[in-house]
Amino acid sequence: MTTGGSAELVRRPNGSTRATLLELLFDVIFVASLALVSMLIADQQSWTGAGKTLVLLAAIWWTWAVTSTTTDFYDPEQRPIQSILMVTMLGAVGMAAALPLASDGHALIFATAYVIPHVVRGLVLVGILRLHRHQAQQRAARFFFWFLVSAVFWILGAVPPGQPHWPLWIVAVAIDYVSSAARYPTPWLGRVPVGQYERSTEHLGERYQQFMILALGDIILVPTLEISTADFSAARLGAFVAAFLTMLLLWQVYVYQAGTILRASTRIRGRAARLGPYTHLVMLVGVVCTAAAFDLVVRRPTGETPVRWVVLILGGPVVFLLGRTLFAYLVSGAVPWHRLAWLVPLAALAPWAPGWPPAMVTLLTVGLLVGVVAGDMVGRNRGRRYLRGRPG
Repeated sequence: MTTGGSAELVRRPNGSTRATLLELLFDVIFVASLALVSMLIADQQSWTGAGKTLVLLAAIWWTWAVTSTTTDFYDPEQRPIQSILMVTMLGAVGMAAALPLASDGHALIFATAYVIPHVVRGLVLVGILRLHRHQAQQRAARFFFWFLVSAVFWILGAVPPGQPHWPLWIVAVAIDYVSSAARYPTPWLGRVPVGQYERSTEHLGERYQQFMILALGDIILVPTLEISTADFSAARLGAFVAAFLTMLLLWQVYVYQAGTILRASTRIRGRAARLGPYTHLVMLVGVVCTAAAFDLVVRRPTGETPVRWVVLILGGPVVFLLGRTLFAYLVSGAVPWHRLAWLVPLAALAPWAPGWPPAMVTLLTVGLLVGVVAGDMVGRNRGRRYLRGRPG
């Protein structure tokens, strides 16, 4: 570990692509946030409330995504980058702590916890790189400029203390996401060159996989917290097992051919780096909605299923599946049609689901994912047989 001059600060092309222990600890910090988001969605009585919770999730996810981009471009073994990680970890804890009451009294705490890590990161990177006249200072300045712009809306949306001004917060989230999609066009500096995204290493792909595996654990964590305070009835145990199976099946859906991105060309890796934050947010929404659904079902596994519950039980895995399909298509141009085909019988049965017990509705989710994973396995086996039979 070194203090990090500007030349050392930027990751070397031949440097290690393995995640550091501090980065893995950074991921763990977000477990509480994901669990709280799922429980908040489960407790919402309106779609408007659920939508506001997803706005907060978008901010939490963006903090992780931008920080992981930082540790991919810069060397996470350098002390300035480690300091940025530690400040961001503190901010993530603050956002998690403010989540339950972010809509009622803790808006300024949440906004401050979001803004400070981004501002600190910009100050550290721009300061060090400018001091040493490193060419990467323009990249850091572009990021910093747009986070300062969004910070104005985050803070204005949180004052005076009380309930947040949601339109301003939505504008702030939109600025963060749209400016990144446009490659941070900045006055006098222009946009981030596409070639810099193509410098993305296997490290970034592994970071996304590590976080999504951790996020999938939310599907069993939330119902575990619920069932630990209830009696272990047959219906409740059945719903709990369905949650466990859903977690494993979604894991299989995610990892199918995911390794090909890690071994892809620099152009493909660059495209994945640009699109990964958006498609993985879609998958993350699917995960937290699925966890919220199982929180509700384990709480009350029998009786009729409210329409809102049906949307969460069936919609969560479907959103995850669509996000994973969109990622595969945008990065490689391939569409796994056999996966999407299973949405047809699901859509046909969904109108009858409100008359079923919640535990039974979860069987539709498990059945959908079993079909998807079985199709993946058949396709993989066919490919292997072809390769074995291909003439040398």
